[in-house]
Amino acid sequence: MSDLPEEFEGGRTPLSEAEHPVMNDLARRSEVGWAETVPQGMEPGSDVAALSIFGLSPTQYYTGRAPLEAASLGLGIGDGVAYRCNLVTIRDEVMADFTAGHITSPEAAELIRAVDAALGKNGVSFHPGVSYRHAMLAPAEYLDAKCTPPHDITDRPIGEYLPKGAIGSVLLELMEKSRDVFENHPVNLKRISDGKKPATQIWLWGQGKKPALPTMKDRFGLTGAVVTAVDLVKGIGLLLGLEVPVVEGVTGFVDTNYEGKADAVLEALHRLDFAYAHIEAPDEAGHIGDGELKRHAIEDVDRRFLRRLVDGLNADPALQPYRLLLLPDHPTPISIKTHIRKGVPYFLYDSRKDVQGTLSEFSESAMQRHTGKRVPGFQLMDFLLERNG
Repeated sequence: MSDLPEEFEGGRTPLSEAEHPVMNDLARRSEVGWAETVPQGMEPGSDVAALSIFGLSPTQYYTGRAPLEAASLGLGIGDGVAYRCNLVTIRDEVMADFTAGHITSPEAAELIRAVDAALGKNGVSFHPGVSYRHAMLAPAEYLDAKCTPPHDITDRPIGEYLPKGAIGSVLLELMEKSRDVFENHPVNLKRISDGKKPATQIWLWGQGKKPALPTMKDRFGLTGAVVTAVDLVKGIGLLLGLEVPVVEGVTGFVDTNYEGKADAVLEALHRLDFAYAHIEAPDEAGHIGDGELKRHAIEDVDRRFLRRLVDGLNADPALQPYRLLLLPDHPTPISIKTHIRKGVPYFLYDSRKDVQGTLSEFSESAMQRHTGKRVPGFQLMDFLLERNG
């Protein structure tokens, strides 16, 4: 939900423009600072940033985005390679929509099954995920390629961003052949007739081999849960030995079930030591480049998720005392429609401490005026657990 100061009048960001009284109230009574969730030299994204927030240094543990998502889908990579396989809309060789109009999971599953039937061979296979996010598994030699995330090139010609490297031509052939599979597929014909964007092809990126992540039980002696609609974060949770509850109506977009996520966190905390909640809506609005939608998403996070969560924590003696850490995993500025490597504001609230600080609001500009404290993102888990000495 973090951004650059250039969308709203007076240099205000969606976070500063949004009404979020719960965040503001908690932040005023919290430890605050800036977290560097993406280390120097690494590509900014939720894969790297989420590992940081879970207390893992990405420079030590990161092997690629797709293996994390494959874990969520229950796919065994073995000694092979996993790729992220987006369904995208290409028009006149321009990346018109990296989500194929936020295609539904049932529609997408039909298309992915069609691709697998047509192109799955010689150790290559395609597996359906959620909405536009899917997976391809391939032999180990498929690792050597340079690929570009499709959300980095919205509205740009795709020519200079096509796969390169030793296996680049093989990946490009798969992507181009998928166009023939999709062109007259009933799912796309129906979407077009309904005025929706079709999925015109697959887009392969984010490749990697299976990571070796220590579980949260081994590292901290903790049990926990991850509440999310996004396969990437689910996969990290599963690899860390955490529960990943199914929440009805979660979508990874602005129409997600915020209340259901809050309830799932509260339920998990009655049985487990901690819970990690991930809400994708502000990020997706940033990728679309819609400042008003992003502002609205932030307000929904505050009004529909955070308020319900905090009220539930405060009303239940069995869940007290508690500590609550809130932050974006990375900025997704609406002006450029993709991620950047830049510090994000955070607050760490402790229900045992009734303090009132001088922070005016939880926003980028207010935080810049209030504090210059900066910490590596992977230290935040130690802060949350009070294990930072």
